[in-house]
Amino acid sequence: MVARQEVSAWRPRVPGVAEVLHARFTGHAYPMHVHDVWTLLIVDDGAVRYDLNRREHGTPHDTVSLLPPQVPHNGSSATARGFRKRVLYLDLTQLDEDFIDPAADSPDIADPLLRRRVGQLHTALARRGDELEAESRLALIGERLRGHLRQPRPAADPRATGRGVAGDLRELLDERLPHGLTLDEAAKLLHAHPTHLVRAFTTAFGIAPHQYLTARRVECARRMLLDGRPPAEAAAASGFCDQPHLTRHFKRFLGTTPGRYARSSGSLAGRALGLPDGLIRAGTRTSATPGSRPTEC
Repeated sequence: MVARQEVSAWRPRVPGVAEVLHARFTGHAYPMHVHDVWTLLIVDDGAVRYDLNRREHGTPHDTVSLLPPQVPHNGSSATARGFRKRVLYLDLTQLDEDFIDPAADSPDIADPLLRRRVGQLHTALARRGDELEAESRLALIGERLRGHLRQPRPAADPRATGRGVAGDLRELLDERLPHGLTLDEAAKLLHAHPTHLVRAFTTAFGIAPHQYLTARRVECARRMLLDGRPPAEAAAASGFCDQPHLTRHFKRFLGTTPGRYARSSGSLAGRALGLPDGLIRAGTRTSATPGSRPTEC
């Protein structure tokens, strides 16, 4: 089967929603990566398997998957025919950091009402002028998610607390995102041996420091692209040495090039219905959402 990718992404004028992504993939597999926002995922066709928090998960029918920020995950099709998904990236105003651990323990929620509400929110987000409806539906979704996440959970793994130098390194990488730093520089700043830093970080977060930094830079670049920044400018501002450097990693993470991603807003009808023919293939013209705020790393 020939690998097929269709991507549509935009930033709506709705507080709390950082990005909307509709995509269809037949051959793309996401490498391990992280987001600094919540990922609310529904799969309309096919199924997705992914690893999160060192455990394998899937997306059975009518499941809503909530992937927390700062927890590494990957993703690929569970079948040969690929999958079609709709994703909302929600900022921390919708769910705060207290819900990260419960979501990492149980990211897949079997709740038909929640699944229906998420679909209705996607429809509202696709219609300009329906921002109040979208905000209202988002509020109901947030309430239901918090209800699921507040349910009793198994006791936390003590290894997940007090991450010490690994957490310090993550904060340092976030602070130095555009400019970066060498391992020796990090070791001196954190008073730790370089090898210990790499091992501690990988053990704590399930992803190597360089993988984390690259994933965060791709995350930063994709938001700039949706704000209308040219790929070369987004590459430099997010810490890549040039546009080809960004393109190489961007394709690994998102299955398409930065330029095509930036031109992928798609038709309003396709956004509303989430249909394959409404997802605009690589090469369609788009522009940043009016009123969207400029993004910096």
